[in-house]
Amino acid sequence: MINPASLLKLRSAKNSFVSRHPKFTAFLHDILRQGMEEGTVVEVTVTRPGKEPATANLKINHQDLELMNELKGMMRS
Repeated sequence: MINPASLLKLRSAKNSFVSRHPKFTAFLHDILRQGMEEGTVVEVTVTRPGKEPATANLKINHQDLELMNELKGMMRS
């Protein structure tokens, strides 16, 4: 069982992140609202000051979709 105090702390941290990065969180919300489908490619690039960008990607498969649906169900409960 999850500690309620930990949930409140996590919720506060999430709200703080959203207020600091509203465009990014709106982007994620729009993408996730549309849903993912098998074959979708997710790519992430990290650029550190003075360093070359590092990029990784993954192609969403059936098992990934099942995991996302399980997580959505847990968040609704």
